[in-house]
Amino acid sequence: MDLLDWHRGRLSSRRLAVLVQHMPRDSALVRELSGEAADWGVTDYLLAHVVDQLQDANWMFATVNADEDSDPLDHPEPVHRPGQPHEPDQTAGNTPEHSLPSPEELQRFFA
Repeated sequence: MDLLDWHRGRLSSRRLAVLVQHMPRDSALVRELSGEAADWGVTDYLLAHVVDQLQDANWMFATVNADEDSDPLDHPEPVHRPGQPHEPDQTAGNTPEHSLPSPEELQRFFA
């Protein structure tokens, strides 16, 4: 398909918009706009979520069955997903996924 056909009047603006909206994930435009997220589909995100849940379950099992005198186990890191920073945010001492609300925040929420 020649995109100059749009300038020549042989390709409608609507048809051009449909072609651009439905470009394949491996096209140069989608890769430029989405970055590494273009490589991830729904299956990849679901699989990463399953891995995270399995890591959490194994961590809980190991924590519950650990000796009382042993050091607590570190919580597992979630699988990196496109668009997320590689390093967790340590500004508050907790990663955002594991920070707990304060009693005041809970009271405001349930009030």
